[in-house]
Amino acid sequence: MIGHPALTVATMGLFLLTSCADHPPAVIENKSTLAVEEVPEIREATPGSRDYGPELPTGPNYVVEPGDTLYSVAFRLGMDHRTLAEFNDIEPPFVIRVGQSLNTAPTAAKSAVMQKPAGSDTAPTTASPDTAPAPTDSGLDQVPSGPPSHTLSTAKAARPNVPVDRWSWPAKGEVSRAFSDERHKGIDLAGQRGAPIKATAAGVVVYAGTGVTGYGALLIIKHNDTYLSAYGHNDELLAVEGERVEAGQMIARMGSTSSDAVKLHFEIRRNGRPVNPVALLPAR
Repeated sequence: MIGHPALTVATMGLFLLTSCADHPPAVIENKSTLAVEEVPEIREATPGSRDYGPELPTGPNYVVEPGDTLYSVAFRLGMDHRTLAEFNDIEPPFVIRVGQSLNTAPTAAKSAVMQKPAGSDTAPTTASPDTAPAPTDSGLDQVPSGPPSHTLSTAKAARPNVPVDRWSWPAKGEVSRAFSDERHKGIDLAGQRGAPIKATAAGVVVYAGTGVTGYGALLIIKHNDTYLSAYGHNDELLAVEGERVEAGQMIARMGSTSSDAVKLHFEIRRNGRPVNPVALLPAR
């Protein structure tokens, strides 16, 4: 016997409601999952985190590795290369050697000299055999007999402190990411793989390699005693360490080394500290 149509529909509706109560829709579970997955992204966006150039391990010194230059170590530390040289009594052309221990902060003896009030010099006294002065801890005492850390690290002396007359854009392309004091030490320029990268101003290449974490194939150019420029994620480096380059000279090809996209990461540093390149570059 066929049941009453209205009763059948009501029975089916009651069955469906009961099933939904026992098995919630998958959409609710998906929303919950997405909310959990978004948490790391929010945490990564906090101002305290940094994208480029994580600082070297904390400690009183850094042991030079093959490929390092004084400029690249100072670059990673966010320090003026002259300051790092002063901490270690290193004179131009700033040769460092594999295995050398570099002080990343002034030693106690050097701090005392730096903090000594002006005019406080006194006449030297002759030390007796029992009161001979203790040896000082200087960078020169820590230099091993190993080879220079880079074969071209002594190629050329530093440029004189000639002012930069005009900065130029190092590559074509839109700024895909802007400068940030807290997170992003330069700007990113989007472009095509193999696109030309040009020197923003005349200078000397003081680093060419892949030893600086987060920058991929990197070039650093010293323009004078005040300014450096850096070009990261290159696909090919066309300039070598120690080479003098002119403004607008092609020095690399754009790539994506140590990056998830093809781009140029470009920095300008004044006395070792990053500045916003857009503030120096001409308007487009």
